[in-house]
Amino acid sequence: MRIALGLEYDGASFNGWQTQPGGGTVQDALEAALAQMAGAPIRAQCAGRTDTGVHALAQVVHFDTEAERPDSAWVKGVNTHLPRAVAIRWAKRVPDDFHARFGATSRRYDYLLINRPTRPAVWDGRAGWFHLPLEVETMRAAAAHLIGEHDFSALRSAECQAASPVRTLRGLEITREGEVVRFSLEANAFLHHMVRNIVGCLVYVGKGKYSPTWMAEVLAGRDRAKAAPTFGPQGLYLSGIDYDPRWELPPFQVDPLFPPMEEP
Repeated sequence: MRIALGLEYDGASFNGWQTQPGGGTVQDALEAALAQMAGAPIRAQCAGRTDTGVHALAQVVHFDTEAERPDSAWVKGVNTHLPRAVAIRWAKRVPDDFHARFGATSRRYDYLLINRPTRPAVWDGRAGWFHLPLEVETMRAAAAHLIGEHDFSALRSAECQAASPVRTLRGLEITREGEVVRFSLEANAFLHHMVRNIVGCLVYVGKGKYSPTWMAEVLAGRDRAKAAPTFGPQGLYLSGIDYDPRWELPPFQVDPLFPPMEEP
C-alpha cells in the first residue's frame, strides 16, 4: 500500500532532506523511524528536497509498505522514533498512482528576514538577518518583474540539475511586521537556490543599491554572475504543497506567522 505523510522539521538540525553517505539528513531519520514501525526497510519520496538549514512547515512524503498499520501508528508511533526536530503531522493511505513530488501542482516558500542593526539571538538559525534599513515598497516594485513564466537562469545555482530553467512564479508578496520582513513565494516548482537568490536580489533593491528595474534586467540577462549573492538558508521555510483535490489530503494547520497567501 502507499501512505502519504505530512511533516514538519527544523532544518538547522539536519544536512538537508536527501539521504547521503554520512547521514544526518531528514530522509535518513524518517526512513529509519518508518522502518521501526514497518519492520522492513522503507524508501520515502518527498515533495520538495530542502537544503541544509532549510525548514519545512508543510512537507509531504509518500512511501510504499506491506505493513498493515492504522494511520495513527504512522503518526504517533513513528514520532516516538524520530528526533525532536522532525515530526509527522498526519498520515493517509493513498492510491498507488499518487506521487508526492510529481503530483504536486504548486509549492510555497516563506523567507523570514530580521531587519535591524544588530544580529538576532532568539531567531538565530530560524531567520535571515540584514543590518541596513530596507524599503518594502521598492522591493515590491522589483518583485513585480518576476511574476509569471520566465527563464530563471540568473536566479538558480550552478549546481541546479533541473532540465529546464523555466518556471511560473504565481505569487510573490512582501510584508513587514516590526523587525520581520516576510517574503512569500508560490510557483509551480522552484529551481535550486531560486528563492534565496530572489531574496538576495530584492535586498539589493531594498537597501538602495539598484532600482526596481534592475530586477528585470537580471532576469532577462540569464546570467547568475550578474545577480546578488545567495542569501543564507536560515530564514527559508517550505510552507505549503498543493495537490489535486481528488487526493483528499489532510490540510496543514500552519503557524499564524504564515497565513495563507491570497489568490493571485
